[in-house]
Amino acid sequence: MPADIAFELNGRAASVQADPDQTLLDVLRNTLGLKATRQGCALGQCGACRVMLDDYAVYACETPMWSVAGKQVTTLEGLGSPEAPHPLQTAFIEEQALQCGYCTSGILMTAAALLKRSPHPSRQDIQEALAGNLCRCGVHNRVIKAILKVAS
Repeated sequence: MPADIAFELNGRAASVQADPDQTLLDVLRNTLGLKATRQGCALGQCGACRVMLDDYAVYACETPMWSVAGKQVTTLEGLGSPEAPHPLQTAFIEEQALQCGYCTSGILMTAAALLKRSPHPSRQDIQEALAGNLCRCGVHNRVIKAILKVAS
C-alpha cells in the first residue's frame, strides 16, 4: 500500500507516494527521474547505486523507502553542478579517475560521504571506504589519488 514518504533530497524537501518497501534506487530513477544513480548488480555488491543517506554511503538498491523518511538523501545530481562542481568532481577530472563512468557516481558518493565524516582520511581509510565499489576499468589508483588530492 503506497504511503507518503517525506525526506530531504539534494538539499530540498521532497515527498513521494511509494510502497514503503520499494527501493530508494527505484524511486530515484523511475519516480523522480534522477538517472545518475546507477543500477548495477541490484544485490548491494557493486556500489554503482551508492548515495548518501545523511552522512553515510548506502546501497540505494537495498535501502527501503521507509528508512529514508525524515532523512537527507544526496545523489550525484546534488553533489555539484557544471557551474560549481564539487571538489571531488574536479579532482576526478584532473586525475582522469574515470573511464566508462558507470561506477563513477557511486564512487563519488562514497568518497563524499567519507570526506564529510573524515576530511583528511589516510590512503587505507579511502581503500576501506571504497571496498564496496567495483570498477572494472582499473582506475583505482587514480581514484585514490583524486580523493587524496581533495583531502589534502
